[in-house]
Amino acid sequence: MIFVTVGTHEQPFNRLLQKIDELKKKGVINEDVIIQTGFSTYEPEYCEWSKLISYQQMIKNVTDAHIVITHGGPASFIMPLQMGKTPIVVPRQYQFNEHVNDHQVEFVRNVAKRMGTIIDVEDIENLGEIITNYDQIVATMAHGIISNNAKFNEDLETIVKEMFNK
Repeated sequence: MIFVTVGTHEQPFNRLLQKIDELKKKGVINEDVIIQTGFSTYEPEYCEWSKLISYQQMIKNVTDAHIVITHGGPASFIMPLQMGKTPIVVPRQYQFNEHVNDHQVEFVRNVAKRMGTIIDVEDIENLGEIITNYDQIVATMAHGIISNNAKFNEDLETIVKEMFNK
């Protein structure tokens, strides 16, 4: 299943919803799709959708999803990250009247570059290819988050080895 959320920002994000619906119609997406449409005005024809969902339902959808696609709001893509998912993030863009400025574009670009934990999709025309190749993309990502536990264990192992080699 693919879960798509556009958050609760008052400007529509019809561009993303239309693209997902188109990809589902054309068979590029073969999985079931559940969309939280927020204040968008487009009503998907080929996907299950609702305007708003409860927090508990959001957690269930993210947990059950093979792929999570979100807008560029941090709250929307941090939850999948916390649950071990690599979200596809499509930032809202000012030029399409999806937000008041391009802060989502800049923020998502920086998180993708610095952390390597999300898939940034600024050009919506690339979305189908990214969904199709999602598993391969995730497998090759060099995630920027380093486990403090793993780092501690590596350092401790080095210290212990040095102690016994003296």
